[in-house]
Amino acid sequence: MKFLHPDLGVELPERSYGADCRIYIPENPTSRFKNVYVWIFLLHLAFVFYSTSFTSFSVGWWGKAILIRNQPLLWVLSIGFELMEFTFRHMLPNFNECWWDSIILDILTCNWFGIWAGMHTVRYFDGKTYEWVGISRQPNIIGKVKRTLGQFTPAQWDKDEWHPLLGPMRFVQVLSLCIVFLTVELNTFFLKFCLWIPPRNPVIVYRLILWWLIAIPTIREYNSYLQDRKPVKKVGAFCWLSLAICIVELLIGIKFGHGDATLVGNILVVHWSDTGFIH
Repeated sequence: MKFLHPDLGVELPERSYGADCRIYIPENPTSRFKNVYVWIFLLHLAFVFYSTSFTSFSVGWWGKAILIRNQPLLWVLSIGFELMEFTFRHMLPNFNECWWDSIILDILTCNWFGIWAGMHTVRYFDGKTYEWVGISRQPNIIGKVKRTLGQFTPAQWDKDEWHPLLGPMRFVQVLSLCIVFLTVELNTFFLKFCLWIPPRNPVIVYRLILWWLIAIPTIREYNSYLQDRKPVKKVGAFCWLSLAICIVELLIGIKFGHGDATLVGNILVVHWSDTGFIH
């Protein structure tokens, strides 16, 4: 791993965020509601001292909203990932969060803001009119610059429709997308834990950016596959590529899981939990 970055290859200390989640502490002589006061203090100052964490979570969910373009499905993924954190908290110390951290700070604050911003971005481009006039025909310099930058934007903005309740087969197909999506997210944390990658290491950022670029055509291909009514149809190449990368990352986590043999069983448990939750 040191070939990728000089800071890698060093075992990381365990860090837990849920050491004491009690609201009422009777043995505390100074303040029996100390955790509540600390929580309120951290909530008000989160945007100042922890803006990096807030930004990373929100930008991540903004990117997922650009990919999925369906708000109910995004909320299923948001709540589903918190359930995955709860399931694997005995294996990954940083998954051990307080209930108010998972519900209020994660779901109702960071994730909500990212989903809200992403869906507004989708609606903006969904109603935008594109006029593809050549650069040489632009009347002024500003028009030429805008046209040049517009060369890197999509020719049209397709609206993805998932309809998970259209029928049993469609439900299974959308559920499969959710399972793969959540597995990719889970792989991020297990790879950090197994390969000793610090949270702020650029390798993590490079992986997420690469995954996002791969997921753009993948989601589009899979949605086109679901909407295609032809009797014989095939899944696109990017779908198979993404599935293969997801499986390889999962196998790396199992191989270098420091002897934790319960990983495979727990993954099956969380997938069944996701199935019951979405249903």
